[in-house]
Amino acid sequence: MNLNNLQPADGSVKTRKRIGRGTGSGYGGTSTKGHKGQKSRAGYSRKIGFEGGQMPLQRRLPKFGFKNINRVDYKAINLSTIQELVTAAKLDKVGLDEMLNAGLISKKHLVKILGKGTLTSKVSIEAHAFSKSAEDTITSLGGTAVKL
Repeated sequence: MNLNNLQPADGSVKTRKRIGRGTGSGYGGTSTKGHKGQKSRAGYSRKIGFEGGQMPLQRRLPKFGFKNINRVDYKAINLSTIQELVTAAKLDKVGLDEMLNAGLISKKHLVKILGKGTLTSKVSIEAHAFSKSAEDTITSLGGTAVKL
């Protein structure tokens, strides 16, 4: 293979249809646009979703649902995950910085601690929210649940 015999793969390059270049080209006269009518004119455009006068799909389907602008999304972390973090790093206090360093959350997350799994060590946990079961488990072991 040399530079002088390089060529594109078969079918990858198409020749452009040159319309409006005389009757001999086969694309002269009306330039493949048919006769008269709005679509044959320059500058024609139709609305998005236009279906030729038929009722468009987005108007045939019913409206439903809404987006609650006051919704607060929390990153859920279970007590079992906290216990793994405590045993691995030998911590007695788990805050947002520890969770961030462990890769459990990012800076933008709000954290909610959930009660799934078991917690075996006394630990102080800082988070934005706690489930009732998680808070009960933490306090029953002598730890503290600090809401930020």
